Amino acid sequence: MPPHPVVVVANDIRSAHNVGSIFRTADSAGLEGVVLTGFTPTPDHAGVGKSALGAQDAVPWSQAGTVLEAVASLRERGFTIAALERTPGALEIDAIEADAFPLALVLGNEVWGVPDDVLEDADLVIGLPQYGVKASLNVSVAFGVAAYGLVRVVRSA
Repeated sequence: MPPHPVVVVANDIRSAHNVGSIFRTADSAGLEGVVLTGFTPTPDHAGVGKSALGAQDAVPWSQAGTVLEAVASLRERGFTIAALERTPGALEIDAIEADAFPLALVLGNEVWGVPDDVLEDADLVIGLPQYGVKASLNVSVAFGVAAYGLVRVVRSA
């Protein structure tokens, strides 16, 4: 089966364990690849491998100097740019149309989220509904929810 047409862009993720989890989820969901930007640890970091359990070797990945460079390159390749962030007007995954694929999903830093300039440049912003007091998820957990939701949209098209 060919990979699902989703690439995740992991920007300024500080935890190597989160990055490993992102690789593991990208592999499990059958995504096209991972792009690491900013100070996000790469697979040669021991903490990435500890959490990825080999998925870092199964998922194609690349590194870009900045998230805006990665976004521009993916857009040139025909990807819709979607940021995963809680903002007013963010779309729930069920509102994503099949013509939004291939799609690049930008994840932001665990504390600061997706940078404002990326949010402004994105074609769309995806938000996950939050019902609890904290109203936030760990970046790798949020990615897992979003990844499988996006795969569901692709597979039902």
